[in-house]
Amino acid sequence: MIRAWFFVVCLCTSDALFARQFTTVTDQLVHPWSMALIGDQQALVTERRGKLWRVDLSGNTRPVEIIGLPAIYASGQGGLFDVLPAHDFASSKLLFLSYAAGSASANATILASARLQGNQLRDVTVLFQVSPMKSGAYHFGGRLAQLADNTLLLTTGDGYHLMQQSQELDNHLGKLIRIHPDGSVPDDNPFIKRSDALPEIYSYGHRNPQGLTVSADGRIYLHEHGPKGGDEVNLIEPGLNYGWPAITYGVDYSGAEISPHQSLPGMQQPLLHWTPSIAPSGLCYQQQRLFVGALKARKLLELSLEAGNIVAQQEIALPINERIRDVRCSPSGGLYILTDSPSGALYYLSPEG
Repeated sequence: MIRAWFFVVCLCTSDALFARQFTTVTDQLVHPWSMALIGDQQALVTERRGKLWRVDLSGNTRPVEIIGLPAIYASGQGGLFDVLPAHDFASSKLLFLSYAAGSASANATILASARLQGNQLRDVTVLFQVSPMKSGAYHFGGRLAQLADNTLLLTTGDGYHLMQQSQELDNHLGKLIRIHPDGSVPDDNPFIKRSDALPEIYSYGHRNPQGLTVSADGRIYLHEHGPKGGDEVNLIEPGLNYGWPAITYGVDYSGAEISPHQSLPGMQQPLLHWTPSIAPSGLCYQQQRLFVGALKARKLLELSLEAGNIVAQQEIALPINERIRDVRCSPSGGLYILTDSPSGALYYLSPEG
């Protein structure tokens, strides 16, 4: 049964107060990673350990497991990541999944498609695999989005100890990838004609992007974890270099300098950066605003936009103190919020009013 209560939300840079309802849809999740709406009262939720659930958003029934997932490497930060319904999901039942596959010594982020038939995945097909494979269980990226032309975007991490590869175009580490839904490469990708670059690359110089969304006017927003400080929100343009690790506003976790530079010619500046780090995770767009979850800071942030730029930042105070893994915008104007813990939950925050 859904638990609901009313409270006052403070938009901390504003004098305005809004009464909103905050409800628990389900609290029966284990380290959930992402969610996707598949109807007015249905959602799919991934768990990092390698589980996929159909969730009744009315809260009247328990989550139902979806079977048929491919083999998943679930260790550390690796596991099942994003789930994305195709634009024509209502008729095609086509889904896209991102996940880690392989072993501790050789693993990679994968993008696959599948068809949802009842509570089972059918026709699972690998569309793309990050190259090279890496060791360790850190920095996979894994967020998905679909553009208006139906091409797919996938974020990839730098592999942590392979951070310098983010600046090289002969690998997929620390990149934003763009492909067609059948796995082929769009002929207008920015590096398609360069023999020294992989054709799937759309942008590069990223660290560990765990937020990706597309605005109503087609702008691509991506946020990524910095090291100790220097988390970033970036506006993505094809072919551009976003700097990591040549430029950064952060330092190593030990306090050691990663780079003496916060800017260099030919490298893009973020729209916004956070120091100290908030560990952003999850990102959605709604009515000239971006909503950002935060793991370390345990916050939900609202970023106001004008002409593609961030002009204001404010915290939405919530009646929970939990690591926020994902935030998704509802067509009704509300927000769905996933929390990251062994007793993870899916919450709904009603629209302002």
